[in-house]
Parts: sequence; structure tokens; C-alpha cells
Amino acid sequence: MASEPPRHDPVQDDPEVTPPRHAAAGLPGVGHALRHAHRQMGVRRTALTLLRVNQEDGFDCPGCAWPEPERRHTAEFCENGAKAVAEEATLRRVGPAFFAEHSVSGLAARSGYWLGQQGRLTHPLHLPEGADHYRPISWERAFELIAAELNALDSPDEAVFYTSGRTSNEAAFLYQLFVREFGTNNLPDCSNMCHESSGSALTETLGVGKGSVLLKDLHRADLIVVAGQNPGTNHPRMLGSLEKAKRAGAKIITINPLPEAGLERFKDPQSPRGLLRGTALTDLFLQIRIGGDQALFRLLNRLLLDADANGTAGAVDHEFVRAHTHGFEAFATAARAADWERTLAATGLERAAVQEAFRMLLASRRTVVCWAMGLTQHKHSVATIKEVVNLLLLRGAVGRPGAGVCPVRGHSNVQGDRTMGIFERPADAFLDALAEEFGFAPPRAHGHDVVRAIRALRDGAAKVLVAMGGNFVSASPDTAVTEAAVRRARLTVHVSTKLNRSHVVTGAHALILPTLGRTERDVQAGGPQFVTVEDSMGVVHASRGRLAPAGPELLSEPVIVCRLARAVLGDRSVVPWEDFAVDYARIRDRIARVVPGFEDFNAKVSRPGGFTLPHAPRDERRFPTATGKANFTAEPVTHPQVPAGRLLLQTLRSHDQYNTTVYGLDDRYRGIRNGRRVVLVHPEDARALGFPDGSHADLVGEWRDGVERRAPGFRVVHYPTARGCAAAYYPETNVLVPLDATADTSNTPASKSVVIRLEPSGTEPAGT
Repeated sequence: MASEPPRHDPVQDDPEVTPPRHAAAGLPGVGHALRHAHRQMGVRRTALTLLRVNQEDGFDCPGCAWPEPERRHTAEFCENGAKAVAEEATLRRVGPAFFAEHSVSGLAARSGYWLGQQGRLTHPLHLPEGADHYRPISWERAFELIAAELNALDSPDEAVFYTSGRTSNEAAFLYQLFVREFGTNNLPDCSNMCHESSGSALTETLGVGKGSVLLKDLHRADLIVVAGQNPGTNHPRMLGSLEKAKRAGAKIITINPLPEAGLERFKDPQSPRGLLRGTALTDLFLQIRIGGDQALFRLLNRLLLDADANGTAGAVDHEFVRAHTHGFEAFATAARAADWERTLAATGLERAAVQEAFRMLLASRRTVVCWAMGLTQHKHSVATIKEVVNLLLLRGAVGRPGAGVCPVRGHSNVQGDRTMGIFERPADAFLDALAEEFGFAPPRAHGHDVVRAIRALRDGAAKVLVAMGGNFVSASPDTAVTEAAVRRARLTVHVSTKLNRSHVVTGAHALILPTLGRTERDVQAGGPQFVTVEDSMGVVHASRGRLAPAGPELLSEPVIVCRLARAVLGDRSVVPWEDFAVDYARIRDRIARVVPGFEDFNAKVSRPGGFTLPHAPRDERRFPTATGKANFTAEPVTHPQVPAGRLLLQTLRSHDQYNTTVYGLDDRYRGIRNGRRVVLVHPEDARALGFPDGSHADLVGEWRDGVERRAPGFRVVHYPTARGCAAAYYPETNVLVPLDATADTSNTPASKSVVIRLEPSGTEPAGT
């Protein structure tokens, strides 16, 4: 039987601490996954549900976007995927009686972990203005309230429509269609906070803002560089792909401020060898200082140019450079100026380690570079990723089997949402296609991304926030500013499966609209329905839930959007919303006529495994950039500057969470148990600052605006981080990330380079 949710919040700032692990997965991973699933679902439901995860006739894991292999295991999921499924397929329920018992002000004092553990939302709910308890409301009345607020605005641009990466292609397409017919491009999404820097850099340099490799390319690579990423926690199934590449002869360089267990050794629970010994993955670990990656890649590029000048055959692929690139001379001039001393100071690396990385790079004909948030959430993130592209262009490693760029996306359809048009700065070609297909004139002015949306809410320029999934309040930077901004709204609306903090930080009045999860059956008037998702490598496939819905009141996301659109737009809408709600195949027919690559969508997605979207640089070595070629760039090299006595903090996930969803209070691989309010600091740095292991500190952010941002009561853990660096979990430390500290060009919050000082904690170990 499944267990009951916790009644009390556990203490989170005084955990048990043991040395970090040096291997990931194996039998402990299996055990943890099954125990968590059994607590949420019970034994029988666990078996029936997990065997459907990522299967061709099953549902796509609601966790990460890592692609499925051609030959799938019976158990094609990881520990964190099992946790994500269990949290959605839980037997725990949060209905009207819960909200009658718990006030919003009381719930606001609870931790995000406690809120998420209560279970699935079952009824639409309304928090009236001035009230402190949510009350049940009919769907019709909920849509009427939203319509009244939206239609009373002076301009459609006074509304903000947020989207989470777990929204299906069908729901995302309908959502952006509704929002644009309403009259705004205010479509911020979670990409704004994670891989926007990747999209910005890749669009400018290669012409396509997505990765250029498929799973088979990883398996064919000679060298895989994993930079600023922790697959063992964030994308565990990637470890199996890395292991397969290793067995085929690939070398792996890991670049990260923290040693990560999964990249040290992977114990594949699907094989006897994995359970017993595992596979050592990393051949060279470069423990880089936070934000030093651009300087490292620039120096590697200089070394390639030097080797070429000295006659080393193949150091530079001159044929590729001549035929397919633009801007080489300006780039080469900048790269040749790279300085060893400045680079080593920026990176904290030893010269011999950089030289070894260069030798491995020079020996590789087929190189893949993978990255995640460790590269994308700095002021200079776009410039850093451009430098990665420079390196691959020098080697001719784009459009070659076994080589290319591999930004590893998070949520399982975050890339698909953007493909479907969830973007505040849409291309004219996309808007033209919408106009031709549906017969209305979409707005052309760019809308708000996440950071600009928060500013608009803060300043009173936006008055309504509608969120299709996600946890806007906890995912956003500068928590105090974000919460104050959201509370200024007239109305906040959240389409959700589970309770989270965004439901208790509300506008003048608020709505919670409960929706089906990936695991659940979706039956409409046209019969059983399925939805589609796009993985991190551009493969689109179907997802079919099998479980009975958590309650009879739940509506699917596509149906919610259709009914909301009709309520708001009424007869002035030219879109056949009712037809779309009946049969999702009709939505896909329209997508096929609007979005390139989706022609004959319904037929292609019916094939086993789905279909792969075209990618001009990968498929044709064609680069749809402004110059018509792949662009070398020559950005100034920079890295974060940290005053004496301060540390550079990166926010990160524990092993027991996925984005803002916290499954438990352990970070097993890092040796943290029963607590999340910890800060990981190199022992020598901690001692120099006067903080013994186990002491408690307030983390105080320092930024140019002079505003004090404080995260109190963190246990100091002496940990083998890079010198001068620290790490702590989000969302607890999002309070330290200034709203205006963002990446150039992409405007992504700089959550991986926050200057902090430690102060002795003013409180005893307490809480949540």
C-alpha cells in the first residue's frame, strides 16, 4: 500500500553528512527508486506503471528529455524518472477538504517539499479576493472569471502566459495560438531560464538553435566533452549512452567545478557487469572554476591554430572552414591572443591538464561537446557557447557523423514547446504561417521573457499571470522580488497536477486548474487520445497514458486551452476550438501545415519510435544563418571577478529533486542526508573564512545594486569543490540571484555565478 503524505515539515538545515560517492546507479539506485515508487503508488501500481515508461506503446517519462535508444530495455527508466512518475501517479489526493482545513497563509509557511508530497490536485479551485482558503469552483465559472479579467485589460500585453517544459506539443501549439489570437507575444517559458543561451548562440553561429547530434552520433564519437553538466542526477539515462560510447572506444573529458559520481563510474543496473563493477567514464577531469569555460575553450582554440601553423596535419579542417564558414580571420586573430597565465587564473587548472585535454582533442576526428546549465547561466554564457562552436568548426566537427553540439535539455518537452511556437520573439516566418493557416493577424511586437515578465508584474504593467504547468514563483530568480511582483497581479492562474508554492503566492484572486498527467488516459468525444513530445535530439514521438485519471474533474491541457480560448475570445475567434478538443489528430493536421518538419505529422508519428526533425547543419552541412554559412565569432574573453573573502556560488539540484520538484531530502551521491539547507565549500576556503565543517552560515549575496539578499541558516559542508567556489540547492538559493543579473543576449538569469559572503547564522538550526 502507498503511504500517507507527511503531516509535518522535517528540519532541513542540519543533515547527516558522509563522504561523497564515486559511482552512480547500481543496486542502490534500483532500491531507492522502488522504495519511493512504492510509497507513492503501492506495489501493484508501481509494476504496472513503470513498465510503460518510455515504451513505444506507453508514455514519455515526465522527467528529462534524454532520447530513447532504438532497442529499449523492459525497464527503460532511471531512478529519477521513477520518482517523477511516482509523484504524478501517486495515490495521494488533494481535494476540497484539504483546502478547507489549510489556509493559504498556513500553506505559504510550508516548504516546497511538503507541499509537493501532499498529492494530486482533483478539483478546480478559486481563491476569492480577500479570502484565505481556496474553494471549489466549476470549470465554467473558472473560465468566466479568467475571461472577465483578460477582457477587462487595457491591452492584451497586460497579460503574461507562462509555459512549463512538460506541456505536450499539441497543448503548446494551442496555447500559443490562443495567446496570439488574444493579441500578445507575452509567452515566457522555462527555456528562458535554462537553455536560452544555447539557442541564442547556436542560432547565430549554426542557424539552428538546437543540438546537431543524434544518439547514434554519441555512440560513434572518438571524444565526448561533458561541460557544466551532472548527468548522474539530472539526466541519468545519459550515463548508459556514455558507457556505450566508452565501450566503442570513445574518450570522455569532464569539465565541472564539482566531481560528480555518475561521471566517475556508472553501475548499469540492467547488466551483471554494471551491478558488480560498473564502467569508469571520465578519462580526464578538469575541475574548473565557475565561469572559466570560455577562457578554457579559447585557449584550446589557440593551441589548435598553433599546431596547424607548426604543420600538424588535421589540426584545422581547412576544407570545411573554406567551404562552410564565415569570419575565420577575425576569430583566429582573437584566438591567437589567448594567454596561458590569464587562462590558468580564470580556470584554476594546471597547465599539464589543459595540455592533456588538447592532446585528446587533437587525436579525435569525431568530437561531441555536451553541456547544460553550468555553461548557460552566466553573464557571458552566449559567448562561452560560441567559443565551443568555434572549436568544433575548426575541427570540421559539425555535420559529420559522431560529432557536433549537444546541449542537453531538461524537461521532457521543453524543446518541443519552443518548436511549437512558445517564444516571446517569434520569427516572422512562423507568424506568417499562422496567419495563412488560421486567417488572423498575429501580433508582431516582441513580448516578455521570464525576467521581463517579472519586471512587468512588479511595475504594474502586467496584471494577469496564466501558467500552463510549472512552478513560476519557485523557478524564477530573486525570490522576494518575484513573489512581491506576483502578489501585485489582479489574477493568477495555474494549470497544475500537484500543489506547489506558486499556488500560495497569489494575485488578488487566484485559480488552480487541475489537469491530467502523462501517465493518465485521455478519452475525449473523438475517442482515446495521445499527445506528442520532442526529445533533446529532435525526435518526435507519441505518449499514451494508461492509468485512470486522478479524479473525474480533471481536464487535459488541450481541452483546458480550447475551453479557455472560447471563453475569452467568444465568437470573434476564427479558430475551431471545439473541433480540436474532440480529436487531437486535428491539431496535428494544423501543426503539419504551420511548423516546418511536421508535414504529414499524424502518419509519421504513428511509426514506432516516431520521427526525426530535419536539421540543416547536421543533415546537409547547410547553415541558415545571416551569412549563409557557419559563423566563427570573436567575443571578448571574460570570467566572473570575485572580491577577496567572497565565494562564487552556483545553484544546483540535489539527487532527490527535478527542477523545483523535491522528491526527498537526500543527495546520496554528495553524501547529504535529511536536509537541503547546505552550502558546499572547499575545506581550505571554509577554514580561511572561519567556518568549520558543520557550522551554520547565512549566505549573503553581493551585487552592484547594493541590495542585500540573504539566505539564512545553511550548514557549511567541507566539500571538494573548485577553490573559491561554492554550491547550494535551488530553489532555496534563488533568493540570492538578482533579477537583473542575466546573460548578455539571452537574458537568462546568471544563477551559476552569484558572488556571496558567509556570515555566522543568526539562528539555531531550524527549519524549512
